Amino acid sequence: MTSTSTVGIHSSDNNYNNRLGGGTGSGGGLYESPQSSSSSIPTTFTTTAIFNNNNINYDADETIIDDLLSVSWNQDFGCFAAGTTRGFRIYNCHPFKETFRRDLKSGGFGIVEMLFRCNILALVGGGLNPHYPPNKVMIWDDHQSRCIGEFSFRSQVRAVKLRRDRIVVVLEHKVYVYNFMDLRLLHQIETLANPRGLCCLSHHSNTFVLACPGLHRGQIRVEHFGLKMTKFITAHDSQISCFTLTTDGLLLATASTKGTLIRIFNTMDGTRLQEVRRGVDKAEIYSLALSPNVQWLAVSSDKGTVHIFSLRVRVVGEDSSINSSTTQGPALLQQSSSSSLDALISPTMGANPGSSLSFMKGVLPKYFSSKWSFAQFHLPETVRFVAAFGSQNTVIIVGMDGRCSFDALNGGEMSQQEYVRFLKN
Repeated sequence: MTSTSTVGIHSSDNNYNNRLGGGTGSGGGLYESPQSSSSSIPTTFTTTAIFNNNNINYDADETIIDDLLSVSWNQDFGCFAAGTTRGFRIYNCHPFKETFRRDLKSGGFGIVEMLFRCNILALVGGGLNPHYPPNKVMIWDDHQSRCIGEFSFRSQVRAVKLRRDRIVVVLEHKVYVYNFMDLRLLHQIETLANPRGLCCLSHHSNTFVLACPGLHRGQIRVEHFGLKMTKFITAHDSQISCFTLTTDGLLLATASTKGTLIRIFNTMDGTRLQEVRRGVDKAEIYSLALSPNVQWLAVSSDKGTVHIFSLRVRVVGEDSSINSSTTQGPALLQQSSSSSLDALISPTMGANPGSSLSFMKGVLPKYFSSKWSFAQFHLPETVRFVAAFGSQNTVIIVGMDGRCSFDALNGGEMSQQEYVRFLKN
């Protein structure tokens, strides 16, 4: 059945005030008004994953605390939100600390989506006792302690993505795009069955790019709304399992349900720029993350390993014609229209090791000529986790709750720097 939406802007809603207003904690220094926030644009893109309901956090001398239902990064990887069976919590990554929480007895949240570091959140109920129906998206202003918008659908909401100017709601077969100022519906996009809620957005102020599943297996649809252009990219033969965009939306990293190959595409013309290999055995990819300078790619999977790959896509500073980060989007845009791919690919290969038999790539199976990961970190295979890049060649891993660093020159096994149990009283 095709899902439709109804939208309401609430100037006053005591029911929602009472339901969320009784939580503990304070907005503190986390929140800022979207109107008064800095105009500077973050240089990373978020990856989001849903944790299993049976991921329960323990302390040695404590009882069970909460079921962890979801974890999602904010748009600059500086914070993440955890939805639980009894509310939600927000954490700062640098330095690590809990900045806000709302503990509720009335139910849980399966989706908690932040808007950078401001007071606006998108909330969807989840768990066995959802705080809101799972077919509703509530836009919550925690500074005013009230709901300022509500979206209702005929089926379960699979994901919500936010930009400063747009709200994107993902259902299993459709994606809705709304204007943030008045909650007006702007676009509807039909997709292949999408139970994972796969969707990602650019966050550069000058570009609005949306990526979602297409209508065929292995296909990704890329909408360049500013250019009024749609591009369909056949990324894999199998179903898509995970993908992410750069902050300007011009590069796309993808993985399929096989989980063996990760591919990087130019979203303007659909050209494949690079392919790296996570492994030979099938794996479920939990998250993909691109570093701010697009030099590194992090991949987490159910094999209990975070892989770091070196990318050979041209980045800021490698070309004298690119003078600052503010010109990265237009520069890549101009290069992508060239008939040659040399402008988008570095003249030297990345540092990823290849098979010692790669010189026989025309004879041996394809994986012998693959580029393998540059650095790795191993974790328990029983935990679902997502990764993001921190500062100074560090990777933050939520799920195993730690931070590790990698050697940018020699690669190899990463070393753990920090370990924190974040879901505790």
